[in-house]
Amino acid sequence: MTKKARALTAIQRLKERYPDALCSLTYRDPLQLLIATRLSAQCTDARVNLVTPALFERFPSLEAFASADPEEVGEYIRSCGLYKTKSRDIVAMANMLLRDYNGVVPDTVEQLIKLPGVGRKTANLICGDIYGKPAVVADTHCIRISNRIGLCSGSKAPYKVETQLRALLPPEESNSFCHRLVLFGRDICSARAPRCADCPLQDCCASFQKSGAL
Repeated sequence: MTKKARALTAIQRLKERYPDALCSLTYRDPLQLLIATRLSAQCTDARVNLVTPALFERFPSLEAFASADPEEVGEYIRSCGLYKTKSRDIVAMANMLLRDYNGVVPDTVEQLIKLPGVGRKTANLICGDIYGKPAVVADTHCIRISNRIGLCSGSKAPYKVETQLRALLPPEESNSFCHRLVLFGRDICSARAPRCADCPLQDCCASFQKSGAL
């Protein structure tokens, strides 16, 4: 089976299993998703969703974040880990959005990654979920599963995985596919103990086939 065929099969199977391909972070506007995604680095989405209601109530606007004391922001996000770095990034990000982008969260990866603390994963998520553009969010689930099933060639580098997947995935499916990989990774294809016997991708998974289970 070619990589393209694996990709198309995986897209269809995961679409059937997880019809609602939605971001698990809770947000009301582009800024909130940008901040929540920054907080999710080395932290679970569930934890971020517990923290952000109070954070966004205390700082309800871009201007409020821009004028905030990073130490106070840090107190709201302490349980997310790396809170000092994240709080500095959030305040600096808000200031840069006001100064350089007229207060609007930009809609290209190239512009987004100029913001403090924003990498390609966050930038792709914003482009896909907010602006409806083709996007590949190469997070840990995406990297692990794409390599396991044989869509990528063993690389753990996010940009390399993103590039390889962009060449395989239909643009209109790419963003939803990445969301479904997160759900699939939590449900079936975990890092430590994948439940291969229950996997809907058995016949298109390179690792499963290599194991001789088929």
